[in-house]
Amino acid sequence: MGQISKTKRIRGWIAFDFATQPYYTLGLTFIFGPYFAAVATSYYAGLGLDETAADARAQSIWSLGQTIAGLFVAFTAPILGILADRAGRKIPYIAVFSLFYFAGAWSMWFLTPDGSTLILVLVLFYVGFIAGESMLNFVNAFLPALGEDEETGSISGTGASIGYVGGVISLFIMLLFLAENETGRTLIGLEPLFGLDPEAREGTRSVGPLIAIWFAVFMVPFFMYVRDEVGPKMAHKVGSIGSELKVLARTVVRRRSLGAFLLSSMLYRDSLNALYAYGGVYATLVLNWSITQIGVFGIVGAITAAVVTFLGGQADKRLGPKPVIIACILALITVTTVMVGMSREMFFGVALDESSTLPDIVFYVCGAIIGGAGGAIYAASRSMMVRHTDPARPAEAFGLFALSGKATAFLAPALITLFTWWLQDPRLGFIPVIFLFLLGLLLLGWVNKNGDRAEWSAPLSPQPS
Repeated sequence: MGQISKTKRIRGWIAFDFATQPYYTLGLTFIFGPYFAAVATSYYAGLGLDETAADARAQSIWSLGQTIAGLFVAFTAPILGILADRAGRKIPYIAVFSLFYFAGAWSMWFLTPDGSTLILVLVLFYVGFIAGESMLNFVNAFLPALGEDEETGSISGTGASIGYVGGVISLFIMLLFLAENETGRTLIGLEPLFGLDPEAREGTRSVGPLIAIWFAVFMVPFFMYVRDEVGPKMAHKVGSIGSELKVLARTVVRRRSLGAFLLSSMLYRDSLNALYAYGGVYATLVLNWSITQIGVFGIVGAITAAVVTFLGGQADKRLGPKPVIIACILALITVTTVMVGMSREMFFGVALDESSTLPDIVFYVCGAIIGGAGGAIYAASRSMMVRHTDPARPAEAFGLFALSGKATAFLAPALITLFTWWLQDPRLGFIPVIFLFLLGLLLLGWVNKNGDRAEWSAPLSPQPS
């Protein structure tokens, strides 16, 4: 096979974001997540819980699934990274996880309105989520080899931006042609395509097959153009996994900038993921939005994400990733504060008329900010990690990056669960997220804006004796 050009490799790498974004946009946030919340609430209400308690139970089991999945990703990512760097190959891991991703996506079809498959589908959904996050770790590990430092911010931002475009297109398809509203028709008044039964919510449930097929089609360029680097296997392959993990831990402690960045991103990415995961649930339980309204909300957020993420990549190219990350955290703190202070009946203590559209308008604005800031901070964080990465061991480094993003994956969901249960209010459950963002912002003060590559002499893995 002939040499694959740099341009094709970058385009193939970007195709992964486009192929996988619908799982997050449609599955986690705007279509399946809210549908799951509605089905779960109805199911638990049928068991005798009052409306508030049923809402809280629905949000709690959704957050429990995210907690367990996040912890699994966190503690397997460094091990998988070590194994991949030992073998010098990442593509086989991506191929295997692709199968689990496809199956997890398709399983959404089986969540019927009666809730009889509620827990089974929840488990399968998060199996697919785990597969997607695990693939992402290996895909990110290709980033340092795609360009120089000053290019990686733009490449990362463009990739994430194109991913959000995929999310917008797939969301349009769902809303216009498949997902039914309370009248049994789509956003533009059509019956769901393919004769799907609105009574059985087959239009909304088709989100699973759509995500699976979308992934299978648009991952083709990735597998065509992205290749593992040809070269010898890592010299430290004789070391045990346990010993290498110990050295990784010592490395984080010894390299102050790396350690501070990983701790900071651990907090702000966990908080951001909570906003993604619970944004649609919040709209359903607090604002009583329909799936169609949430879908429009998703379109606003995804379009903003595509634009702002691209612009954030250009800002990263000019200023570096750290200022981009700081600006995004401040925006997300503002949004979370608004979510805590707003409900259908009041806005920061001021009572609202029942017909008031203020909460709807404000939350649409919040969605735009979450989308834009979330996309930009994700791209800038990948770029910052490149500045802390030994190019000889990228999978290990991005395994640490994944660990930092998921090691406390239990924290935000668990705190949301605890506060929701304690205060019996899904809105007030978001209070701890504000403080997690603030802690992440504080830790950025110890992060070198240019990374710590000067400290590469301290190896990430043990060397043979």
